[in-house]
Amino acid sequence: MSPIRPASTLQELIRFASVSSSSNVAVTQRIAEYLDSLGFVIESTEYRDPAGERKQNLVARRDPDCRDPDQRHSGSIGGLAYFCHTDVVPVTQWTGPGDGGFAGVIADDRVYGRGACDMKGSLVSMLAAASRVRCKDQKAALWIVCTADEEVGFEGASHVVNHSAAYREIVAAQPLSIIGEPTGLRVVHAHKGIVGFSVTSTGRAAHSSTDDGVNANDAIVPVLELLLKIARQTRSDQALQDQRFDPPHLSWNFGVSDGCAAVNITPDRSVAWCSLRTMPDINGESLIGQFAEFAQSHGLEFRRFKGGKPVWIDPDAPCIVELCKLAGGTPITVCYGTDAGEFTELNQRVILGPGHIAQAHTTDEYISLAQLEQGADLYADLIRRWCH
Repeated sequence: MSPIRPASTLQELIRFASVSSSSNVAVTQRIAEYLDSLGFVIESTEYRDPAGERKQNLVARRDPDCRDPDQRHSGSIGGLAYFCHTDVVPVTQWTGPGDGGFAGVIADDRVYGRGACDMKGSLVSMLAAASRVRCKDQKAALWIVCTADEEVGFEGASHVVNHSAAYREIVAAQPLSIIGEPTGLRVVHAHKGIVGFSVTSTGRAAHSSTDDGVNANDAIVPVLELLLKIARQTRSDQALQDQRFDPPHLSWNFGVSDGCAAVNITPDRSVAWCSLRTMPDINGESLIGQFAEFAQSHGLEFRRFKGGKPVWIDPDAPCIVELCKLAGGTPITVCYGTDAGEFTELNQRVILGPGHIAQAHTTDEYISLAQLEQGADLYADLIRRWCH
């Protein structure tokens, strides 16, 4: 089993432009080749996204006796499971080194490129860690799970939960479950969720010089007024806040679009939208309900968007305490969401990965070489602790 070099492997994976709107099959198959070389048995599941793009998830498992499927410890308890996503956000502008965001350039002791930080760098650190621990030295299973479409609604993770037989084995084993999103290698025991909705008004297009049209914005203005009123309420009402998070409020965010391309056309459709970051004890459902009721009583269309659940694992839980001893520092909360919100059947979830969220989705996204190596070192320590 040859050690995996994190920097060059990350460069290779960045060059797969696995934006969520396109297929992730090519990069997933390349990852599967790495996993196969490391002695993992691999299950893949596929689906088509709403645009018809082919998407692929994989759940890979390495047992102490490696790849002999007749000797797999399907009834084992414990071990370590690592979760990542293979999709990335688009590159609309690139200011970093290299020809575009998918060149995978090393400069200034960093690897630059879309997905370097969020989160192919983390995956590469785990692959390197797995290559440093011999499977014959394991006494419990090691899983690596790669999902699609995390950036657009956690669809891949949801598909794994509902369609993967190998994931059922993870649930039965209840291993320490690491979601490797960038945390600067800090232990994150909780994060917010996200939900959203829209209210649509339909009018009638016409030349704006006449009275033949019906401006869809007329009916949407009261919706905007209510959105603004509640936005202010979420920032002033302590009952809608949780001081364990920063910011402690629901991060109520909203906007409107009528799609009008010219000032001499009466807009025939206007959409107000809203997103909010839910917390374990504050879900905002009563606030969302006000808009559903408003839409129904005014003949408007209300649409709820699929979101992600918040995560809360007690910071005093034994797995968190022990993990902090190895990783250093105290456990923290964050306000972004992850696939962890889909894996609700796993009782020992934690978010922990190299790279810093401030570099994710930027026009010069990068991860430092130091974080890559430190991530590999820490993940190898976790494998030795939880798989031995």
